[in-house]
Amino acid sequence: MSIVIVGGHDRMVCTYKDICKQYKCKVKVFVYMPAKFKSMVGKPDVLILFTNTVAHKMVITALKAVENEDTIVERSHSSSACALKEILSTHCGIA
Repeated sequence: MSIVIVGGHDRMVCTYKDICKQYKCKVKVFVYMPAKFKSMVGKPDVLILFTNTVAHKMVITALKAVENEDTIVERSHSSSACALKEILSTHCGIA
Protein backbone atom coordinates (compact mmCIF):
# COMPACT_ATOMS: atom_id res chain seq x y z
CA MET A 1 0.00 0.00 0.00
CA SER A 2 1.32 3.45 -0.84
CA ILE A 3 0.96 6.36 1.55
CA VAL A 4 1.58 10.08 1.06
CA ILE A 5 1.90 12.21 4.18
CA VAL A 6 1.46 15.96 3.76
CA GLY A 7 2.45 18.13 6.70
CA GLY A 8 3.93 17.19 10.03
CA HIS A 9 7.15 18.15 11.72
CA ASP A 10 10.46 18.01 9.86
CA ARG A 11 12.12 16.24 12.79
CA MET A 12 9.52 13.46 12.63
CA VAL A 13 10.08 12.47 8.98
CA CYS A 14 12.29 9.47 9.89
CA THR A 15 9.77 8.40 12.53
CA TYR A 16 6.91 8.61 10.02
CA LYS A 17 8.89 6.47 7.56
CA ASP A 18 9.77 3.90 10.24
CA ILE A 19 6.14 3.58 11.32
CA CYS A 20 4.99 3.09 7.73
CA LYS A 21 7.70 0.47 7.25
CA GLN A 22 6.29 -1.46 10.25
CA TYR A 23 2.92 -1.54 8.47
CA LYS A 24 4.62 -2.65 5.22
CA CYS A 25 3.64 0.54 3.38
CA LYS A 26 5.60 2.63 0.90
CA VAL A 27 5.61 6.26 1.97
CA LYS A 28 6.40 9.74 0.69
CA VAL A 29 6.53 12.54 3.26
CA PHE A 30 6.16 16.20 2.30
CA VAL A 31 6.73 18.62 5.16
CA TYR A 32 7.50 21.56 2.87
CA MET A 33 6.01 22.29 -0.53
CA PRO A 34 8.59 21.52 -3.23
CA ALA A 35 8.46 22.71 -6.82
CA LYS A 36 6.18 20.51 -8.95
CA PHE A 37 4.52 19.20 -5.79
CA LYS A 38 1.32 18.23 -7.60
CA SER A 39 3.13 15.79 -9.89
CA MET A 40 5.24 14.40 -7.03
CA VAL A 41 2.18 13.27 -5.06
CA GLY A 42 1.41 10.57 -7.61
CA LYS A 43 -1.44 8.08 -7.11
CA PRO A 44 -1.29 6.89 -3.49
CA ASP A 45 -3.77 4.53 -1.86
CA VAL A 46 -4.03 6.83 1.19
CA LEU A 47 -3.32 10.56 1.47
CA ILE A 48 -2.76 11.68 5.06
CA LEU A 49 -3.07 15.40 5.79
CA PHE A 50 -1.71 16.66 9.11
CA THR A 51 -3.83 19.80 9.08
CA ASN A 52 -2.29 21.57 12.07
CA THR A 53 1.19 21.77 10.57
CA VAL A 54 0.61 22.36 6.88
CA ALA A 55 -0.05 25.39 4.71
CA HIS A 56 -3.53 25.74 3.27
CA LYS A 57 -2.11 26.01 -0.25
CA MET A 58 -0.31 22.69 0.18
CA VAL A 59 -3.55 20.97 1.26
CA ILE A 60 -5.43 22.34 -1.75
CA THR A 61 -2.66 21.23 -4.14
CA ALA A 62 -2.51 17.73 -2.65
CA LEU A 63 -6.28 17.32 -2.86
CA LYS A 64 -6.30 18.48 -6.49
CA ALA A 65 -3.57 15.97 -7.32
CA VAL A 66 -5.72 13.03 -6.14
CA GLU A 67 -9.24 14.29 -6.89
CA ASN A 68 -9.89 11.92 -9.83
CA GLU A 69 -8.18 8.92 -8.23
CA ASP A 70 -9.47 6.25 -5.84
CA THR A 71 -7.40 7.71 -3.03
CA ILE A 72 -8.58 7.65 0.57
CA VAL A 73 -8.04 11.06 2.19
CA GLU A 74 -7.46 11.10 5.95
CA ARG A 75 -7.22 14.35 7.87
CA SER A 76 -5.68 14.55 11.30
CA HIS A 77 -5.25 17.67 13.38
CA SER A 78 -2.47 15.98 15.33
CA SER A 79 0.79 15.11 13.58
CA SER A 80 1.97 12.70 16.27
CA ALA A 81 3.26 9.17 15.83
CA CYS A 82 0.18 7.83 17.63
CA ALA A 83 -2.14 9.61 15.19
CA LEU A 84 -0.25 8.09 12.25
CA LYS A 85 -0.37 4.61 13.81
CA GLU A 86 -4.12 4.92 14.34
CA ILE A 87 -4.69 5.89 10.69
CA LEU A 88 -2.45 3.10 9.40
CA SER A 89 -4.05 0.47 11.61
CA THR A 90 -7.43 1.46 10.14
CA HIS A 91 -6.29 1.15 6.52
CA CYS A 92 -3.30 -1.21 6.52
CA GLY A 93 -4.14 -3.62 9.32
CA ILE A 94 -2.29 -4.26 12.54
CA ALA A 95 1.51 -4.16 12.48
